[in-house]
Amino acid sequence: MNLITTLKICVFISGLVISTFCYALENLEEVDGPYVRVIKYEDGSREVFERSPDNKKLTKKRSLNGVLRMVTYYTMDASGNPIGCKILDGQKHELFKVSYGYHKVTGQLERELMFDSRVKRIDKNTGKETPVQIIAYIYDAEGKRSAPIVYNLLPGKKFEDVFGVKSSELEHNPFKDNKPATSR
Repeated sequence: MNLITTLKICVFISGLVISTFCYALENLEEVDGPYVRVIKYEDGSREVFERSPDNKKLTKKRSLNGVLRMVTYYTMDASGNPIGCKILDGQKHELFKVSYGYHKVTGQLERELMFDSRVKRIDKNTGKETPVQIIAYIYDAEGKRSAPIVYNLLPGKKFEDVFGVKSSELEHNPFKDNKPATSR
């Protein structure tokens, strides 16, 4: 073999090695393992979950196009359920803190209390911090959880002002009197 062919082969192999190494560095977070899980979404975003070896801490990082959008740090109980978390933006500024409440007997999640980390809202009557949002869950006889019931406690507009109509509450049941419907 002549010297030029040998040099071309060496350059080609070096390029393969370097590109493989760069690809591995670029996709380092995409490796699932005992303490890391990666979920990719259709919109191009992805979430990387990292847990501590003792299962007491869980970190969720959400990014889009390689830009970190949100970080959530969870504190877990002995059963692996979250008991609290802190939600941060992409620049790692703390936005919210959440506490989770479970039923004493069944251990099922009943409430999530979300507090604003930037502005403490203190109740004048109790002197305690007031959540900005409460999420409640109820369970049927089979133990299936309902859709979340969300109470947003931030001051703002009324339902009618935001949506332009009254709520979808059934004001009158047309079948209640067992009479034909009449126009209103």
